[in-house]
Amino acid sequence: MTIRPRVAGDLAAVLRLWNDSAERGDVLLKPITAEAFAVTFEQNPSYDGAFDFVAEVNGHVVGWISGIAKKVFLPKETHQNTPGFLTVLFVDAGHRRQGIGTALLKTLKAAFRQDGKQRLACLPTNPIDLGWTIPDTPGHDHNNAPGVDLDGPLHPFLQSAGFADGAVEVAMYLDLSRYEWAPAVSQLQEKLLAEGIQTGRYNTSLNCNFDRMCDRVGSEYWRSVLQEETAKPDPRPILAAIHEGYIVGFTGPVDKEASGRGWFTGICTDPEFEQRGIATVLFNLLMQEFVEVGAQFSTLFTGDSNHAQRLYARTGFDVRRRFVMMQQELA
Repeated sequence: MTIRPRVAGDLAAVLRLWNDSAERGDVLLKPITAEAFAVTFEQNPSYDGAFDFVAEVNGHVVGWISGIAKKVFLPKETHQNTPGFLTVLFVDAGHRRQGIGTALLKTLKAAFRQDGKQRLACLPTNPIDLGWTIPDTPGHDHNNAPGVDLDGPLHPFLQSAGFADGAVEVAMYLDLSRYEWAPAVSQLQEKLLAEGIQTGRYNTSLNCNFDRMCDRVGSEYWRSVLQEETAKPDPRPILAAIHEGYIVGFTGPVDKEASGRGWFTGICTDPEFEQRGIATVLFNLLMQEFVEVGAQFSTLFTGDSNHAQRLYARTGFDVRRRFVMMQQELA
């Protein structure tokens, strides 16, 4: 067995490894084409192939590992304080339990150490988003995974290799044909209005302050989402809760993917305005927007112990899969 860097001529072989695993049900990942590989990997500004390695036996590629290091950073992120990311690991079914996966992982770790990385991680901050198919649906998908599938073979392999489990995220799903607006949501919306909190589509010409909310939440991600979308000449719909010129909750931007999935970045509430029902109203407004744009389904991730899971369940969502964030120190 030989471990070497992946080269362009290996593409057909690594796509075969990927698609064979998907067809066998070893992974939930959607099958991939050369065109999709180019879009997902090669066109990603952080990807350069420097952390891609293959295992070769008798001239045949039988394993592939792909990692990535961030090159585009959020505020306060640097090359030094961000981990190296493990994106995928595949071994041909006929060559498993022969140390190939272990050898590939060892090679990736060495490459990241050489690059100055302190940790190897499977986290939602990986620059590469991989779509996967929601079980027990007619091919409905989610556009990324926040960690390692708890029901897949990679999880026990990484545990045995010394990775530590972290937070668990649950994937939830709703067939939007089943969604119904509850009268209680209208009552909650009226109660908020009586408290001086307006909820609905956000008019960017209002120039409401969202930095206070982002500071309180401690999220540069939410700040970047709002800055980018509100600066557009024709922004996508954002649903917001506004109090005295401040955004105190938001969800969106509202969009529909080609698959029929209603897309949004997430939902956020100012900690000083929690427990008032803002998230409930905004989330139901979001589902209405999805229905209006013709979305067929919605998916989301939330923490396994996050109380927001109850909100999503009341709206009709149910849990379809669990993913765990995993890391290992490289020192």
